[in-house]
Amino acid sequence: MTGAGSGAGPGSRRGAGRGPGPGARKSDSAGAAADATVPSGGWLRDQVCEGLRDRIITGRLKPGDRLVEREVAEDFGVSRVPVREAIRILIGEGFLRTASQRRIVVREMTRQDVDNLFDMREALEVLAVRRAAERRTLTELDALARLLARARAATDSGGPEDLSRANAAFHAEIVRMSRNDLLVTALESLEGRLRWLFQQVDEPGALWEEHRLLFEAIAAADADAAAAYALHHVRHYREVALRLLFTP
Repeated sequence: MTGAGSGAGPGSRRGAGRGPGPGARKSDSAGAAADATVPSGGWLRDQVCEGLRDRIITGRLKPGDRLVEREVAEDFGVSRVPVREAIRILIGEGFLRTASQRRIVVREMTRQDVDNLFDMREALEVLAVRRAAERRTLTELDALARLLARARAATDSGGPEDLSRANAAFHAEIVRMSRNDLLVTALESLEGRLRWLFQQVDEPGALWEEHRLLFEAIAAADADAAAAYALHHVRHYREVALRLLFTP
């Protein structure tokens, strides 16, 4: 497989410690300093995971494409261990699947998958928008306004990747404003797939206009109006996504 970006290689292990003495202290200090500059295994896993997820979301890796551990490790400049861990995460998120004992491929989203995602959005995001309208602060509104402006710029530029990231950030900020940790955690687990959904848009200007209405209702602390806009927004884009993805 091909792709941009590489991660730093894993660090070597430090040798066994010596007895007390100036030389040992100097060695320990140098080793500690070196350790501080070496990324942890978890950091490498996360970098590989984010890189592969981004390639799937943006279409650089397509449904049915095979991932070979050795090739992915070479591509990212890491060992196979963080690659293996990243693949397990992406299987759990629904981006990859095991086609056979030794074959991992990019998973195709079915109509049922997309319906399920929109069911979750409808159940969770509408509540998050209501709570955000009830609990928002001026500082949070300023942050949300900046994200809305970023989405407007991405809409005008016409870049689908920038647009999906900007829209995902706008929605994520609203969820954070709900101050409900359970809602935040539940939607964070869907973040990658929601970013993929946000690319299934044929009228980005209309999408931004719906986000503007959401923002204005939240800013006015009108929880009922905000929830109603959110419900319409999710249901409308369920229809759009299903049409774009599954209509011949």
